[in-house]
Amino acid sequence: MDQDAFNISIRKFLKMVGVSSQREIEQAVAKAVAAAAIAGTETLPAKMTLQIAGLKLDVQFDGEIRLH
Repeated sequence: MDQDAFNISIRKFLKMVGVSSQREIEQAVAKAVAAAAIAGTETLPAKMTLQIAGLKLDVQFDGEIRLH
């Protein structure tokens, strides 16, 4: 295994996930605030799942998104 290529690949994947996830969350919050579905002061529970079938990896991460 090429450790450098492996690490770069992981970092690229995580960057893509981070940037894309942030954009999706921002758009969903803006839409919900515009529709008056939320006030914009909430703390929202969040869950992320990481799955890699070839490794039989299935891990969940729990956290929260604070809007205020």
